[in-house]
Amino acid sequence: MDKVKILVVDDESRMRKLVRDFLVKKDYAVVEAADGQEAIDIFFEQQDISLVILDVMMPKMDGWEVLKEIRAYSKVPVIMLTAKGDESDELSGFELGVDEYISKPFSPKILVARVDALLRRSNLINEEAKLEYKEIVLDKASHTVTISGKNIELSFKEFELLAYFMENKGLALSREKILNHVWNYDYFGDARTIDTHVKKLRSKMGECGDYIKTIWGMGYKFEA
Repeated sequence: MDKVKILVVDDESRMRKLVRDFLVKKDYAVVEAADGQEAIDIFFEQQDISLVILDVMMPKMDGWEVLKEIRAYSKVPVIMLTAKGDESDELSGFELGVDEYISKPFSPKILVARVDALLRRSNLINEEAKLEYKEIVLDKASHTVTISGKNIELSFKEFELLAYFMENKGLALSREKILNHVWNYDYFGDARTIDTHVKKLRSKMGECGDYIKTIWGMGYKFEA
């Protein structure tokens, strides 16, 4: 099977090498671009880029311009890197279609974890396409959930929520963390929306809904 190819765009060669080395260790194929125009040329020439890691501040063409060009033709996952932590920058990025947003300086291991998660959500890494826990079977490929062999009808967000819980079983998950991963940063409302979705999800899961434990004042944990 061909390796998943990632385009790393940053005008700092040291930064590109750091990111590339960590990605190559995880068996990804990496191509690099030193400015926005080169990134666009590579992206449209190669046509098999599965994810783009894109710096904002670059010569010739900044990250926002590159993102607009890519989004006009493709929904490929994009992670934006920026030295700024300004909320308005983040909001404008989400409006343009950013999937993840990481501020410099960052941990390369965290970046790789975000890459893995994004590619899983995009079904480009499918080693965990089917999640099973006791009588629950969640199939990402067919977007179905069965409990004790019976099909359970879930909304898109309920499905994503259950998948996230099952992928992180035994871990305490804050509402903010759940919001960031399941809503992909595109929801800027009250985090209590999670409580509403959890309530509906528990109801649909019947007795298995008890696997979703409430951690008062923090969030939830999935465990028997």
